Amino acid sequence: MAAKVKAVFIRLRFFLIAVFFLCLKTYALYKLGFQIQTDNLLQEILLLMNPISSAVLLIGISFLFSGKTRNLLVVILSFIGTCILYFNLLYFRFFNDFLTWPVLFQTSNAQDVQGSITELVRWGDLILLLDILVLLFIVIKKVVPLQVRGKREPVLLLGVTALLFTLNISVAQLERPQLLTRAFDREMLVKNIGIMNYHLYDIYVQSHSKAQRVFAESSDIDEVIRYRNENYKEPNTELFGIAEGKNVIVLSLESLQSFVINETIDGEEITPFLNQLIEESYYFDQFYHQTAQGKTSDSEFLVANSLFGRESGSVFFTHAGNEYNSLPEIVNEEGYYTAVMHANNKSFWNRDMMYLQFGYDKFYDIASYIVNEENSVGWGLKDLDFFEQSIDLLKTQPKPYYTKLITLTNHFPFELGEDDKLINEFNSNSGTLNRYFPTVRYMDYAVEHFFERVKEEGIYEDSIFILYGDHYGISEYHHKAMSLFLGKEKLTPFDHIQLQRVPMLIHIPGHEPKVSHTVSGQIDIKPTIMHLLGIDSIADVQFGSDLFSEERQSFTVLRDRSFITDEVVYTKGLCYDKGSELETQLENCEPYFEKAKLDLDLSDKVIYGDLLRFYQ
Repeated sequence: MAAKVKAVFIRLRFFLIAVFFLCLKTYALYKLGFQIQTDNLLQEILLLMNPISSAVLLIGISFLFSGKTRNLLVVILSFIGTCILYFNLLYFRFFNDFLTWPVLFQTSNAQDVQGSITELVRWGDLILLLDILVLLFIVIKKVVPLQVRGKREPVLLLGVTALLFTLNISVAQLERPQLLTRAFDREMLVKNIGIMNYHLYDIYVQSHSKAQRVFAESSDIDEVIRYRNENYKEPNTELFGIAEGKNVIVLSLESLQSFVINETIDGEEITPFLNQLIEESYYFDQFYHQTAQGKTSDSEFLVANSLFGRESGSVFFTHAGNEYNSLPEIVNEEGYYTAVMHANNKSFWNRDMMYLQFGYDKFYDIASYIVNEENSVGWGLKDLDFFEQSIDLLKTQPKPYYTKLITLTNHFPFELGEDDKLINEFNSNSGTLNRYFPTVRYMDYAVEHFFERVKEEGIYEDSIFILYGDHYGISEYHHKAMSLFLGKEKLTPFDHIQLQRVPMLIHIPGHEPKVSHTVSGQIDIKPTIMHLLGIDSIADVQFGSDLFSEERQSFTVLRDRSFITDEVVYTKGLCYDKGSELETQLENCEPYFEKAKLDLDLSDKVIYGDLLRFYQ
């Protein structure tokens, strides 16, 4: 028996060497690239175990062939496995997340992100090809004999793969019960079932979401309407309709996080104008972005619909054909001209298609601007030039108008010419964080210029201004450097959630300033704007509530199912006391679990089922 087993190992040694290399490479990336932490021995065993079944299945495809073709396929399939790992690594370095199938099919964005990808690539990454070169050397030098395909090899391969995967899942379920119901937690899935198996599972999840529209019925909207009615908050009577008839100018500020507000670099304010504007506005200092992989497009979707984006991919791509009752369409019916100004390609994030669904009258894309090498940096037209040219476009619009302007300069990898750097870079081991502060300062300067110009052109007094950060700029990948800026030894999950706060200002000329500490998010912007314009949101399907409502609950849930209240923060399965910033008993967070779940699940139900087509 031992002799037969030995013979099998000798016969399959090239295949087993390739499997070993791919598993070793995967585990190394888990620890060094994806920085996956383990809390106990069982989790560490899972990290070692979970690459095996997928590596056997992937490279085992070569068993369908014989001779030279089989050996060459072992090399090619190993390279494909390496590519899957590496693409995830590049994505993780910026987004601190793993790829999903909807993201992979967002091909129209590819040409616009080339600069960002170049920033993420490192020379040391070439070591990932070392095993491929070894395998190729073995094939070329004919170190291993050519193999004849066995009749039962494919069946045996599937059997071994199924056995290994079943063992993996069984151990994973011991460590994390109901694991496969947590598709939103991609790190947990990768930690337990492996990155290759995660991608297979993601295919299943995405196909399931597609099927939901097919099987949706008109009665499915009833549960959503009941929940909406139960959670509707009456508007503040003093502010309801206060901006009726005024222009609404919305500034979506790229990658702006709240940690820069009222902070300095080498004694220089990072956001001097925004700091001043806060003193003249309604400011919400406990306001959180709620985006996921869709980033800016997610924030647009949240603001326009008071619905959450997808937990993977971007709604702008996956559900651009849905029926929506969006804010631009609603205010358009009230006599407002609606437009978006963004000096980027109209197809980026599929905006040209989605804006039609939202009911915008006009999209001023890159074709509406003069863009050249002198006024561009990073992703395109610099913010100062963007705002200056946008003034002329604003003047041509019929009044009143609802217009959103989306900035661009403060975008990863945060490039800026020396002449535009108004403050010094930070000094840390993260070039990304270091460069972030000058681009934020430049954006602040550009916003200041915009306000000066709207005053000069007589636009200011007849308008209200909504300014918000669209999503984070500095991911969890840069926590070590961020801890240095924040003066902390190490950042905790609690700190990470606090870093998801983004500035939110409502500036109404002539109004007394006020700082609000209500916990809120981008989901709340739509009903807030509607009520300021005197449009009741009681009949609208939405999951936010008016920021000014005296009845509103101080609560918000993030797309990864973390949530925040005045007292607690829940994230990564841990409950934190907000006052002490220390971990507390989970039961202190339990009263909010149901609301967090319903907010996200019912919003997903609306999107995946395209339920608004049934709602009048």
